[in-house]
Amino acid sequence: MSISHAPPPPPSPDISGEATEEIPETGAVPPPELVPLVPASARRARVPRWLRRTTGPLLLLVLWHLLSVTGVLSDDVLASPGTIARVAGDLVEDGSLPSAMGVSVQRVAVGLLLGTLVGTGLALVSGLFRIGEDLVDASVQMLRTVPFVGLIPLFIIWFGIGETPKLALITLGVSFPLYLNVYAGIRGVDTQLIEAGESLGLSRWGLVRHVVLPGALPGALTGLRYSLGIAWLALVFAEQINADAGIGFLMVQARDFLRTDVIVVCLIVYAFLGLLADLAVRTLERLLLQWRPTFTGR
Repeated sequence: MSISHAPPPPPSPDISGEATEEIPETGAVPPPELVPLVPASARRARVPRWLRRTTGPLLLLVLWHLLSVTGVLSDDVLASPGTIARVAGDLVEDGSLPSAMGVSVQRVAVGLLLGTLVGTGLALVSGLFRIGEDLVDASVQMLRTVPFVGLIPLFIIWFGIGETPKLALITLGVSFPLYLNVYAGIRGVDTQLIEAGESLGLSRWGLVRHVVLPGALPGALTGLRYSLGIAWLALVFAEQINADAGIGFLMVQARDFLRTDVIVVCLIVYAFLGLLADLAVRTLERLLLQWRPTFTGR
């Protein structure tokens, strides 16, 4: 005797008339909830970045204080941080430090402006024109290998002992990094971008304005950062040339009187001004290079 199995019932139609399949109620597992993915860098960024960046200098300051308190560093070798702060306050109170800072900043600003004009102008001539490269590049490459500090005696003979040799030294030190980076930025522009601009009907000046110069801008700003560092280095040497004002003049006086505390104050001022200048250029980079995606670290 055979037992016939009844066929399964057809799926019940829903209101719209379409067939729907019944889902058994028992054993049903609800789908897991979706958890948004958070980048690892965002999960780690709990401490403010400005606080992390100041950790290194603060640790150095603490180490310096400990070495001074324990007697490892005597005042004759290196004054303690407290002594440095007190001397800095005295120099600010009598007006000698603000006056010296104003003179030094003015020298760096004028030398940086002149060096930027000279270095960028030569780079444009050498980078945009082959005949300009033939006439300019070889001479610049030879001159940049000469230590600019070694030219101080010649500058004194040529320009005397006034402000001119100081500005000339800063200008010379600033020109070469800008020339190299702007020239490399111009010659590093992608040729496919040039071809695309030509296919769009851009003239030679249009290519330079809309393709070449924006492409060379990152290199130019990098050269500006290098030039700022060299400008402060050149200033230290320039203000040793019979200067009667400026931070270097304070250092010369402190050297004659064996005042290591005043020398350290002047060095800290140099470093602080250099840091502010570099911060200004980095801010300029963020404003002008918003179109360029970069890796910010992990």
